[in-house]
Amino acid sequence: MAENANTILQLFHQQFAVEPQLFFSPGRMNLIGEHIDYNDGFVLPAAIDKGIWIAIAPNQTNLIHCIAADINDSLIVDVNNITKQQGWKNYILGVLHVLQQENKNIQGFNCVFGGNLSHGAGLSSSAAIEAGFLFSLNHIFSLQLNLLQIALLAQQAEHSYPGVQCGIMDMYANLFGKNEHAILLDCVSLQHKWVPLLLSQHEIVLINSAVHHSLASGEYNKRRAECKDGLSLLSAIPGYGNSFRNITPQMVKQQQALLPKIIYKRCLYVVEEMERVQLAADYLQQNNIAAFGSLLYETHHGLQQLYEVSCPEIDYLVEQAKQHKAVIGARLMGGGFGGTVICIIEKQAAQNIVQEIVNNYRQKFNIQAEAYFVQPAFGTHVVTINAE
Repeated sequence: MAENANTILQLFHQQFAVEPQLFFSPGRMNLIGEHIDYNDGFVLPAAIDKGIWIAIAPNQTNLIHCIAADINDSLIVDVNNITKQQGWKNYILGVLHVLQQENKNIQGFNCVFGGNLSHGAGLSSSAAIEAGFLFSLNHIFSLQLNLLQIALLAQQAEHSYPGVQCGIMDMYANLFGKNEHAILLDCVSLQHKWVPLLLSQHEIVLINSAVHHSLASGEYNKRRAECKDGLSLLSAIPGYGNSFRNITPQMVKQQQALLPKIIYKRCLYVVEEMERVQLAADYLQQNNIAAFGSLLYETHHGLQQLYEVSCPEIDYLVEQAKQHKAVIGARLMGGGFGGTVICIIEKQAAQNIVQEIVNNYRQKFNIQAEAYFVQPAFGTHVVTINAE
């Protein structure tokens, strides 16, 4: 971590004449509960020990000057002229836009950010930028926002300029993460409890497929609309209520004839995944990691067959993982159509198995996957310079 933090600080000092404050904003993994944060579900994410560092300081002007160290690109904009642009810049501009809508007084600042989160890997680099910048700006400009307010504003920021209608999970995990714990988040009440995630005998490995199919964001919004349509049809039935959390898999199956085929599959996945999340939290409380891992395989099958957000590369990685008894669970993690597979592997076998999976994947697709060994970690926080 120190090398990355020092790189960011050195670049800041080269570019700007003031002393910055330093923040760390983590990526996140979602253990289970995929695509149900926007469907009134519970989810089980955790912040991870990889993320971005943000070195930032007010500059007493109206100009915002941000440098994205990892891609050697920069954003220079007048604080009074915030408009939509392209690519990564919209994550920061979206943050500034929602703060201005809240009548928060943001002045000019200088900033350098970068880290060890690959974009498109399903580790939520966008939420790390959005929540990290909101946290940082809240700190340096004394905006008096609490963590939940920051999470909600970060979600609004992603909805605005980037245009992805994401749920709250990524931002929430980024801010509320805790060492050796996952977060069981109620996406309706926006309350959570920490669940122990004790992995003394296992490793969590995130294998980035290094593919990101271009239909991902459009299909994400399409799935969200399909779920809304399905809930509308189901909630018209007496006794079904107006939320997926009131509906069981059996209730959905009873209405198969009523629902269009695609809508039926989407709804069945959602309610089955909701049940798996509750089971998963129970297994972690019992420290039953093997039973917990088996649920990941079930989720992948649902994402592949019912929600239809997987792809051949991801399916291959999961099938490769299944060949090894020491891999107790694996699944697509994230929005889908590429991104990352999360694997839980017995510690002593993890390095060799991951190497074999990555090698086989390269031979099959001629793509070099990346593997990250990660731990649950603390959420976005101030970093004490020289103590990192």
